[in-house]
Amino acid sequence: MIVNDLDIDDIKAGLAANSILIVDVREPHEFAAGHIPGSVSRPLSQFNPANLPNEPGKRLVLSCAAGVRSLRAMEFAQSAGLDVDSHYIGGFKDWVMHGEPVER
Repeated sequence: MIVNDLDIDDIKAGLAANSILIVDVREPHEFAAGHIPGSVSRPLSQFNPANLPNEPGKRLVLSCAAGVRSLRAMEFAQSAGLDVDSHYIGGFKDWVMHGEPVER
């Protein structure tokens, strides 16, 4: 499996450049409680690589609470033949710990 571990600086730069789309694989209640602004919800419990968003010019970056479920989702996506190789290694907990804005 090909894995690019992105940190908060990578995420902030990608969001600022509008070059990434965060796909949050936490469960719906977690996403509703707060998420990275602009991210989209695709819960791991219902994860289907075919349902991943496709925004031309944007790299998909998987995210969860702390970087474990995002790796699992990446494994599913790559097994389905998709070119999804990046995740936010610190996840939402890291985002909050750095005092970044949260969307509800």
